[in-house]
Amino acid sequence: MSELSSTVALPSRIASLVHAHFDALPTRSKPTIFPDGSREWIPMTGIVAVKSENTSSESLHCITVTSGAKCLSASQVPRCRGLVLHDCHAEILAIRAFNYWLLTECHGLMTEERLENPKPSPSPIIRRRESPNGCNDTPASSIDWPPFEIQPDVKLYMYCTCAPCGDGSMELCMASQDDATPWEVVRETNHTPEAQEGPALVEDNLLDGRAHFSLLGVVRRKPARTDAESTRSKSCSDKLALKQVSSLLSWQTSRLVAPTENAYLAGLVLPEDEISHVACERAFGANGRMKALGGQFWPSDTPGRIGYQFRPFQIMSVPAEEIEALWKFAKPKYITPEATDSGVAPKKSKPGNVSAVWTLAASHSHKCAVLSDTGSKQLPALFRSKTGLYESIIGGVKQGNKASSPLPRGASALSRSKLWALMSIIIESEGRVQGSQNAKEQPVDATAEALPEICPLGNTQKAATYQDLKQSRDKVSGPHQPREEAIRDAREVLKGWIRNTGDEDWGLDVLVDPKKRKR
Repeated sequence: MSELSSTVALPSRIASLVHAHFDALPTRSKPTIFPDGSREWIPMTGIVAVKSENTSSESLHCITVTSGAKCLSASQVPRCRGLVLHDCHAEILAIRAFNYWLLTECHGLMTEERLENPKPSPSPIIRRRESPNGCNDTPASSIDWPPFEIQPDVKLYMYCTCAPCGDGSMELCMASQDDATPWEVVRETNHTPEAQEGPALVEDNLLDGRAHFSLLGVVRRKPARTDAESTRSKSCSDKLALKQVSSLLSWQTSRLVAPTENAYLAGLVLPEDEISHVACERAFGANGRMKALGGQFWPSDTPGRIGYQFRPFQIMSVPAEEIEALWKFAKPKYITPEATDSGVAPKKSKPGNVSAVWTLAASHSHKCAVLSDTGSKQLPALFRSKTGLYESIIGGVKQGNKASSPLPRGASALSRSKLWALMSIIIESEGRVQGSQNAKEQPVDATAEALPEICPLGNTQKAATYQDLKQSRDKVSGPHQPREEAIRDAREVLKGWIRNTGDEDWGLDVLVDPKKRKR
């Protein structure tokens, strides 16, 4: 929890809190500083929950801190088998880490209930959603929304050390180029049916991260070198824009946490010199490329406190001099040789290849097989905050493992397979809380080899493969159908959205150690 003076502007307090946590990370999780004084650069992101904002009891809670600038090429994705992270840009890791934290927070609270703890301490961030007849202001609804919700007095903010790649930073990208000539786009011809969704744009191709500066307000790939193999990972601007409709909740956490206004980002905090107001309004604003979604609700007949809608976040700035004092791993601004005294261009700085992942510990921690290797023993606390998860990621897997031949031990807790397994365990626990008088006597079976067969909140555990799971998500009814409809409509408005397919043909048995499987 932050102890910074409330007289300091909120964006500055959020930035300082995130930087204090990153600074406390071990050296192995940070960019390299070379003997000649040069250093790698890396984008860094944190998600901060502000409780009771603008009151005497206001408190800031740093939930996640992540860094990263890499993503996988399209050809690497089919080899991942749910064990490798596709997108390790800091903003995307932060969102995945936040959802991981929410799952552990739900798991802790439900386990306390299952153990019949007479006075479990409440979570400062989430709570059990009360019935329409309770004391909160939830209107009556025909939809049985998930059991938890973000506390009504909590607002979520994302801080980034640089503007998100893609449409929200195109003007900054153009201004930083020595030669602003747009890159030539190499067109692909083998498109899947999913690629044809939405309005046609430039032969239905996803634009490269820095190509076609004249085309604005469109979906782009993650930026990369001109000689690098292309990726299908969408830019951070595009993914953040989609989150303005679907909320910060992933499909896993949306099974457990209701989409109230508090589940959406309230603000995006950036250094002032990383903000193009024109680009941000176009990419994220109420009158920008998402304008057509304004006033829509999912489900359409239940506008109210719970439900999906387009909720633009604020763009908040931190003075450049503050960031300069706080952040030594910023990407160097382009300097021409003529601008230096020697006339020789400085050594070119490269992005670091290590991504750091840290999350706050859950309010109540309980043993669970999927939560057994969290890195909290290596790093019990960070800047007076208890660690829930600590990982160093290279190439989409935990440091010391190979992405080319992924194994369960190398899978990040944020990987598709680990999050699916964790959600399955939590949902079974929720079923026991709701449906068993002897829940206290029933252990939670958390092994990957014997995952639960009962799924009170959806058929997510019965799916044989991740592909089956995705197809079941598209067909679900109840509280999950509005989310899928909201995402579908948002993708149609975001011009040129192409799905990143190829990593779906695997089941939860990928989490079983191959050596144990042979016995």
